[in-house]
Amino acid sequence: MKIDKQRLIVLILLAVLLTVLMTGCMPSDVPSISEAGFFSGIWHGWIAPVSLIAALFTDARIYEVNNTGFFYDLGFYMSIVGGFGGLAFSRSRRKKRHRDR
Repeated sequence: MKIDKQRLIVLILLAVLLTVLMTGCMPSDVPSISEAGFFSGIWHGWIAPVSLIAALFTDARIYEVNNTGFFYDLGFYMSIVGGFGGLAFSRSRRKKRHRDR
C-alpha cells in the first residue's frame, strides 16, 4: 500500500488537529466556574488513555477534581468500562470466529 505525499500530509495534519482538540478538553485541577457533570465524565473517560500519556510528561490530570460527584463518576466509569470492555468483547468474538474456521 503506497500513500502519496499529499495524503500523508493531510493525515499528519488531521492527527495533530485531533490531538490538540482532545487535549484541550482534558481534566484539570484549576478551579473553574462550573463543575464537570455526567457528559464531561463520559468525555474524560474516553480520553483517559490520552490523558494518561500526557500525565507522564506534564502535570495533566486523568480525573476532574471539580466535579458534580456521583453523576460525573457514573459517566467516567461507564465510558472507561464500555470502551475497554467493548474492545475486549469484539476481540473475543473475532478470535472465536477464527477458531471456528
